[in-house]
Amino acid sequence: MTRTSIDLNADLGEGFGRWRLTDDEQLLSVVTSANVACGFHAGDAATMRRVCALAVERGVRIGAQVSYRDLAGFGRRSMDVPADELAAEVAYQIGALAVFARAAGGRVAYVKPHGALYNRVVHDEGQAGAVVEGVLLTGERLPVLGLPGSRLHATAKKAGLPVVTEAFADRAYTAQGTLVPRRQEGAVISDPGAVVERSVAMARTGVVTSLCGTSVGVRARSLCLHGDTPGAVALARRVRGALEASGLRVEAFV
Repeated sequence: MTRTSIDLNADLGEGFGRWRLTDDEQLLSVVTSANVACGFHAGDAATMRRVCALAVERGVRIGAQVSYRDLAGFGRRSMDVPADELAAEVAYQIGALAVFARAAGGRVAYVKPHGALYNRVVHDEGQAGAVVEGVLLTGERLPVLGLPGSRLHATAKKAGLPVVTEAFADRAYTAQGTLVPRRQEGAVISDPGAVVERSVAMARTGVVTSLCGTSVGVRARSLCLHGDTPGAVALARRVRGALEASGLRVEAFV
């Protein structure tokens, strides 16, 4: 099946108090889906409220980016959290964001894990099940955004939740189709030209070259750009322009 459209998402609201990391206002003029930090790895009540209002104003879908409780480590440190506790914390984060989304006239449209939790649920069935249980606790059958072939997606499907596959424009892949750990050299693609080229290739063909040089299938409905990357706004604009120039519509998946 030939793809005619692609969603473009970014991690937003990743500040805390007076400190801001992402240029939310500018990125919301480019992306079609916003993964909003829910206070566990970044974000706070005022930031969530502001980003939700901007997203609704610009017609951008709001997603809950749920994380381990790890503000100091930006949610990128692996943690062993009991499944029942993690499920409750996932539901808590979604519920907090939902308040501000509704107040702005929108809604939480999907859920995406962040950082260490995102990578953990690729293989860990117990933690994947806890995330799915957390989504179900909200009473909403929200789509789950994640890596193709992950335990998260397999578990979500069994529970009757929609799944949305995702690829990363600025992250290197292993030969197995997983993300190269950030601590490894070459894990983050820093050359803007390479990011743009990879974005179009992944969106059009569903294939990317892994760090070791092999071709890997990454067929995805949504393409992620990191909002904390230096020059993120300019890069996002270049990626969107290249996607549209290749004949793809850039539009939200929900």
